[in-house]
Amino acid sequence: MGVTIEAGIDERKYGRLLAKTVPKVIETGAEFERMVALLESLSVPERDLSPEEEALAALLEKLISDYDSRQPEIPDVEPRETVKFLMEQRGLRQVDLVPVLGSRAQVSDLISGRRGVSKAQAKKLAAFFHVAADLFL
Repeated sequence: MGVTIEAGIDERKYGRLLAKTVPKVIETGAEFERMVALLESLSVPERDLSPEEEALAALLEKLISDYDSRQPEIPDVEPRETVKFLMEQRGLRQVDLVPVLGSRAQVSDLISGRRGVSKAQAKKLAAFFHVAADLFL
């Protein structure tokens, strides 16, 4: 049986969880996404977490919060301006967004400002550009 440390945590069980998840200071967006996914996997309301899982969740929350606090503030920009900027940065044309948004008319309406971005479109744009969906809402 493993040694018990603070708050009734079994050192061996906690060590196995740490070895499985490999938490570390978050440096990149990919690491951030991985840590968020790990935390979400622990956030299952149908079951109670073990003391070791609670300790891991608390650690992940701190790592995520630390990364968030080091990120620059994103200026409040209209979604269409964000789309235009991302397209320009990637050398894309409006036609390149047709598979993402569904039609030339929808792309044109978005870029011209005649139509806003729906939540579904924001998710699609986020996946396409590999950015957070919040940029488009």
